[in-house]
Amino acid sequence: MSLKIFGNKSSTAKVSSDMEKQRRYEALVRAWHRDLFRYAYWLTKDQHVAEDLVQETCLRAWRSLDSLQDDNAAKAWLITILRRENARRFERKQLELVDIDDHQVADNTQPSEEASVEQQWLHKQIMRLSPEYREPLVLQVMAGFSGDEIAEIMDLNKNTVMTRLFRARNQLKEFMDNQNETQRGAKNGRA
Repeated sequence: MSLKIFGNKSSTAKVSSDMEKQRRYEALVRAWHRDLFRYAYWLTKDQHVAEDLVQETCLRAWRSLDSLQDDNAAKAWLITILRRENARRFERKQLELVDIDDHQVADNTQPSEEASVEQQWLHKQIMRLSPEYREPLVLQVMAGFSGDEIAEIMDLNKNTVMTRLFRARNQLKEFMDNQNETQRGAKNGRA
């Protein structure tokens, strides 16, 4: 009769597998946590809600980590989970509406006053876009996703995404052209 102190091979393999899952998960969280928070904050405009949303996203990611087949697709996978978690938030309860113009993302860099004004103006113009155009543009510009990735995240056809991106850019260009015409008119009126 032999005494087994350290268990059998299958329990050792399970521990090794669990440790590998833990390392993989921690690497994903380290790599994408900031992007997840930035996108969550953009969606919610509230730091605490964004933190909760990222935490819920990470919890769901841990539970379904085995379904992630390609680590190169991790960012899109995590953003998709975050979008779904955000949607679940609205299914659970009705939230108080907040005027998004009253809140701005904290930025530790000190841009010039002119750059800051331009950034605020651009943010305001992006928020004027309808959500169907705004969201793909933000996913591309802020998160750096390709058209294919945005299509997967939003569960849309790639051509639809590319059309929305094209229209969003055109609308922003129109906003800019209108502002330039207004400024020229104001200068000519004063001169």
